[in-house]
Amino acid sequence: MSKFISKMVVGLGFLAATFAATPASAQSSAMITTGITSQPVGHYEFCKRYPGTCQPNASVGVVSLTRAMWTKLVEVNNAVNSAIFPRTDEEMYGVPEVWSYPTVQGDCEDYVLLKQYMLQREGLPASALLITVLRQSNGEGHAVLTVRTDQGDYVLDNLDDRVLAWGDTDYEYLKRQSERDAGKWLAIADDRNILVGSVR
Repeated sequence: MSKFISKMVVGLGFLAATFAATPASAQSSAMITTGITSQPVGHYEFCKRYPGTCQPNASVGVVSLTRAMWTKLVEVNNAVNSAIFPRTDEEMYGVPEVWSYPTVQGDCEDYVLLKQYMLQREGLPASALLITVLRQSNGEGHAVLTVRTDQGDYVLDNLDDRVLAWGDTDYEYLKRQSERDAGKWLAIADDRNILVGSVR
């Protein structure tokens, strides 16, 4: 995993310069969560394989959205989006839902897991990097990585190389990991339980 990440970032890091000028001009806001909700089955199975990634966080905080931090977010988003080929879980495994770290191909949540892993290795706190489940405007389920910052919540999305304030997307956000415990999930606005869909 480490060799793959190093090679990917070195080879694709130059892409960040194209997109990383400054954060969005309008400050984002923080998502409002409404309490504990169900954990996606794919994440539950992932936690059984990687229990260390699904523990309570020692501390809870946000990241300071400096110019350098913004560049880092854009760089990681672009590097993973460029390196991983989108494939559905049905195509890869013959089953509807498998969450895993991708190396060549992956589903939407696989992109999220790799971005989360890479940013944690860069020193960002786990409490600020939250897997988030949502519904697209076409009704399909999807997953993105929410980054909690001192200027609001932003999302890293395999369907968009831009890092956007969550409120600037046309998604309906459903639930995300708890910032206090990576193995628990919180509802966003409502607690409707949907299956995470596949990338296009």
